Amino acid sequence: MSVQPAPALAHPTDARLGAHHDGAGTSFALFSGVADAVELCLFDDAGGETRFELEAEEGYRWEGYLAGVGPGQRYGYRVHGPWDPAAGARCNPDKLLLDPYARAMAGEVRWDPAVYGHVAGDPDVADEADSAAFVPRSVVVGDGFDWGEDRPPRRAMADSIFYELHVKGFTQRHPGVPEELRGTYAGLAQPAVIEHLQRLGVTAVELLPVHHFIHDAALVARGLRNYWGYQSIGYFAPHGAYASAGDTGQQVDEFRAMVRALHAAGLEVVLDVVFNHTAEGDESGPTLCFRGIDNAAYYRLADDPRRYVDDTGCGNTVDLHRPPALRLVMDALRYWVQEMHVDGFRFDLAASLGRAASDFDHFSSFLEAVGQDPVLSEVKLIAEPWDVGWGGFELGEFPVGWSEWNGRYRDTARDYWRSSEGTLADFATRLSGSRDLFGDDGRRPTASVNIVTVHDGFTLADLVSYDAKHNEANGEGNRDGNDDNRSWNCGVEGPTDDPAVLELRARQTRNFLATLLLSEGPPLLLAGDELGRTQGGNNNAYCQDNEISWLDWEAAAEHAELREFTAALCRLRQRHPVFRRRQFFHGTPAPHTTRDDLDWYRPDGGLMTAEDWGAAYARAVAMALSGATGDDDGPLDDRFLIMFNAWWEPLDFTLPEGLRDSAWVVEVDTASPALTGRTVDPAASVSLASRSLLALRSPRRP
Repeated sequence: MSVQPAPALAHPTDARLGAHHDGAGTSFALFSGVADAVELCLFDDAGGETRFELEAEEGYRWEGYLAGVGPGQRYGYRVHGPWDPAAGARCNPDKLLLDPYARAMAGEVRWDPAVYGHVAGDPDVADEADSAAFVPRSVVVGDGFDWGEDRPPRRAMADSIFYELHVKGFTQRHPGVPEELRGTYAGLAQPAVIEHLQRLGVTAVELLPVHHFIHDAALVARGLRNYWGYQSIGYFAPHGAYASAGDTGQQVDEFRAMVRALHAAGLEVVLDVVFNHTAEGDESGPTLCFRGIDNAAYYRLADDPRRYVDDTGCGNTVDLHRPPALRLVMDALRYWVQEMHVDGFRFDLAASLGRAASDFDHFSSFLEAVGQDPVLSEVKLIAEPWDVGWGGFELGEFPVGWSEWNGRYRDTARDYWRSSEGTLADFATRLSGSRDLFGDDGRRPTASVNIVTVHDGFTLADLVSYDAKHNEANGEGNRDGNDDNRSWNCGVEGPTDDPAVLELRARQTRNFLATLLLSEGPPLLLAGDELGRTQGGNNNAYCQDNEISWLDWEAAAEHAELREFTAALCRLRQRHPVFRRRQFFHGTPAPHTTRDDLDWYRPDGGLMTAEDWGAAYARAVAMALSGATGDDDGPLDDRFLIMFNAWWEPLDFTLPEGLRDSAWVVEVDTASPALTGRTVDPAASVSLASRSLLALRSPRRP
């Protein structure tokens, strides 16, 4: 095959990497610090390949401009350079490589031996088979999308209620979405879907990974798919399989149209992003992109450079202390904010992004770069604050400006409602914003994104229905997934017709939802929890692109009362700023009040003492909020008294003496949700059913 030189650039480069169409042609630019030569490969509709040799420029850039090449053109790169695994170099021009900056990608990996840069069984020996027929292509895309009057909501973190959903699974079975749009970006923008989100009262959708990803060879061999999408290979490219027109390049504008529709409905869009590792895996994995372009510039290599540091459990770790990798991630983040109008990011295994040589570094290159960036520092930044490396649990260690998934909140809430001993003090700390984790370095309650259930683990319905995981469908002998679920099946494992068990499960479900939405710190709801969604006890459905994971909207119709209960909690939270404080509680009288902004009481009405908090048997407490919102100059909110009873028997609460001066209205009753709105005699004791929560409100006098 002949290789043609690419014509010189028609105009000076603008320093952007990737492929950029100017209306007359397309410029191509790739970074590689180890290449001896780089070939740009264009493909026609029949798969025919034409190669052009790019020019080497300053800064290890390889560039070229092709007139007449425009949107829809499929392309890739071949990088000529050293194959020297012992030195960390793995260039192999027989492997077609994706453009790290491609804004669209087409096709899937077909798991032929040719996709590997090395010969089977020996990662140190280069393989000479051409991979082009078996790997995805990069796609040139155009600009010019009409955003109209798009105005990102940009809601304050304190006012946010996040809703984690899967683009495909949320609409794949939705009867209100046209069949041809189900499971797509366009499907998520349909009126029936948006109406549900608005009616529920959430403020932001947090999308599971939408960067282009691949399906692992081991899963494909078992007839399964990488459903969650945590095997990214294209950080600029929306996953093509979620587009109604497929991976034709139109997925970019379809994604934008979805964002525009969600914004018009007042909903923010947050992306779950996977910058900690790539789909290329360890030294035995495929050569698809970064490995063949400049292996050592993108990955953390072990002391033996033939191997990879694996702080992610996925075979490799992206090295964000190397300028090329850091620039790639920063450019991608800015692209999604500026060109795709997203409102923030949830960073998967974010502890690995802050690692230096080994330990987590509060002042790492990535965290410092984001903190000073005028674009990124203004959007929502949410860390999953752990990885699988040494000392990988970094909850509370991220800088000001970041929020974190609070795994401690999840564990404590689960333990409390299954009546574990010695959890009451920690439960109260989580309810009031987790000051112990976030309050010592200038951060606020908004740093704690409170979670009970997320994609990784049991759904809420399964949390109260199973003591053990049931992951047999994953084909791993039920060995995968977390064994420490802190769940309780309420007496029967799995499905049952026992009315007493079903009633208890329903009450426990409401307990978790009410706890989550009445705690300080923005809450995150898992999509479908408000509709009783079950995965049949599977707590690791990462590979289940089927009815196990897809939301069953017909079955969800049976849970209308639960949906309305959840929506009422969201409305209550949004109406009352006392649940959305920007500052931690002081524990002292708030301005214009004679009471502490937060008090804790025993069921007998007495103030909690150190001895009470330390009692292992204690399972009940009342939380009194004076109405102080943390804004010293702002108006006071209504007073609230929230009573928690995790005992297996009913319990009478006596209202504290200082709170008997006005009438109280029941806002939440997890035992009798239909009886909200009734008044309570402050002089009489209040009876709480076993394992229930009761929230009372005293309207503020004008």
